[in-house]
Amino acid sequence: MTEEYLKKIADALERLAPDTPTTPTINGANAFIWHIEPDNLIPVQNVNHVKLELLHGIDHVRDILVKNTQQFADGFPANNALLWGARGMGKSSLIKAIHATIKNLALIEIHREDIPSLPRLLDIIRGSERRSILFCDDLSFDHDDGTYKSLKAVLEGGVEGRPKNVLFYATSNRRHLMPRDMMENERSTAINPSEATEEKVSLSDRFGLWLGFHSCNQTDYLKMVDGYLKHYDIPVERSVAHAEALTWSRTRGARSGRVAFQYLQDLAGRMGVNLDN
Repeated sequence: MTEEYLKKIADALERLAPDTPTTPTINGANAFIWHIEPDNLIPVQNVNHVKLELLHGIDHVRDILVKNTQQFADGFPANNALLWGARGMGKSSLIKAIHATIKNLALIEIHREDIPSLPRLLDIIRGSERRSILFCDDLSFDHDDGTYKSLKAVLEGGVEGRPKNVLFYATSNRRHLMPRDMMENERSTAINPSEATEEKVSLSDRFGLWLGFHSCNQTDYLKMVDGYLKHYDIPVERSVAHAEALTWSRTRGARSGRVAFQYLQDLAGRMGVNLDN
């Protein structure tokens, strides 16, 4: 074979070879989504969030989480937080709203099924001086799911431990992240029921803050509706909106911030009001 022919083969093989993967960084945006296979941090330029002042009925837990997050942003110690409780009461909205108000923090969302990849993500963050909040929405574990052990090791265990520039915030409908029947089954079948149950419950113990979100009463629900009406400047009689909002909540079988906003979307659509602002 001639030298020219060999060079053509080498060039062709080089074109076929996959590109060398680049190491993900937490620069260039304020929010990211963690993807795996291959590992990558996808920048999110416009985070879907509501303003903090629009979240009504959760004042106590709001103030606690704001203070904890501000401590962390200022370089002081802070706790991992588990936001648990009723659906639609603003758990994930609160995290995103606080992130929008506190500067210089990166928000990184990780999906529950990607929890086993957390050590690789922490290695990336550990090498940066930037402070980051890891956010996992709707975190829970089912029967025969050993993923929770990976999360336990990341939160507090392991030789290296959690990097000083990382906090982990999670939301869940379950206080202990496990279904009740799973915990009861552990008690009934284990040789030592108390030890088996504590193994499961010890995951939620890794969170220094447990913030409970409970179903709101009618007064708080209507405050949520009023806040949205004022914020989006929707021209409707307050008494009419209240009557419709209550009817809407009865058809949904619940009162919550999510239900209030769903009513607002319906009202805005009927009145030809754009909610983009």
